[in-house]
Amino acid sequence: MINVAVLGYGTVGSGVVEVITKNKDSIEKRIGKEINIKYVLDLREFPGDPVQDILVHDYETIVNDKEVEIVVEVMGGIKPAYDFVKRALEAGKSVATSNKELVAAHGAELLKVAKSNNVNFLFEASVGGGIPIIRPINQSLTADKITEITGILNGTTNYILSKMTDEGLDFDTVLKTAQEKGYAERNPEADVEGYDACRKIAILTSLAYGKQVDYQDIYTEGITKITKTDIQYAKKLGAAIKLFGTSKNIDGTIYSMVAPYMINSEHTLYNVNGVFNGIFIHGNMLGDTMFYGRGAGKLPTASAVVADVVDAAKHSGTNIMTIWEEEKITLGNMENFKCKFFVRVKDTNKQDIEKTFGNVSFVEVEGVNDELAFVTDVISEGEFDNLIKNYTLINRIRTAF
Repeated sequence: MINVAVLGYGTVGSGVVEVITKNKDSIEKRIGKEINIKYVLDLREFPGDPVQDILVHDYETIVNDKEVEIVVEVMGGIKPAYDFVKRALEAGKSVATSNKELVAAHGAELLKVAKSNNVNFLFEASVGGGIPIIRPINQSLTADKITEITGILNGTTNYILSKMTDEGLDFDTVLKTAQEKGYAERNPEADVEGYDACRKIAILTSLAYGKQVDYQDIYTEGITKITKTDIQYAKKLGAAIKLFGTSKNIDGTIYSMVAPYMINSEHTLYNVNGVFNGIFIHGNMLGDTMFYGRGAGKLPTASAVVADVVDAAKHSGTNIMTIWEEEKITLGNMENFKCKFFVRVKDTNKQDIEKTFGNVSFVEVEGVNDELAFVTDVISEGEFDNLIKNYTLINRIRTAF
């Protein structure tokens, strides 16, 4: 029998219990053993819920029970999750987690602890919810050198941008709707400012290149400055605005960022809308591949966590090799990163813009006056910042067309 303990009985934790309970027969066939949730840890009580019978409030009960082989951490945050996970691994218990903050900050260290104790630290659900992406990078794409990972990694921001595009609404109105529907938190900062996507692209980049990428080193820009007018211009260009987490290996230098991008219908991620996520990977042998699905939600995320539980059970006594060293990757200076920019300025004229930026394509939309909008040729971030200094900038968005 495989005994499991679940840390946290919130949205994902209750989902994990539900998935294991409902799919117990098929899970046991895949493991080859009976599976049993022995404990659920939470500070709260749940009267009337069957989980009350296995509820504990003291982590020591779990970490000191030698019968518990797998710990599921779905508490979120760094403390006390980090301490609990590290102690579980040191006690010879494998851990499956959905905690992107924990994985981004301590993934390399916890993988090392797991290896030294011949157990596993698994985190499929930390990126993309129910979308399989960690395991493919770690196991299926190992023959390739990955040169690009670009993803719509946050369902909340994708829902907001999709709704703004489809219904012509402003950011604040759509954010309120997203909160009412449960797609956005009461404090949506982590989503709308890009912090959530930043942690996820840090994890993917660390795995792709085998060394630590600190999310604090990644240039991060959210969607709070995107307006209805920006959406109008995007439509005129046959484009959509998406929040991308992206990492590119350009001539041996890895650039990583989170920022809004304008993309047209030729881009792989153009039709990823609503709360869905999409992750595009380019390998030097495979070429382009894409992963698509629900990036969040109770049962999709829980499903990915339980898949890791199954993997841990099948590899009991064997460490699954994951190359993610604690040595840091030095990311490329964003001033040298090159792309095209969609730009909106005021108090100037076309001749002056052409004199400064050279070959540009001007864009006009009905009802928008007293400003100029244009798309530049490919230039570096540093060069753009230098050229725009003498203008009154309304907004600028990077483009991928």
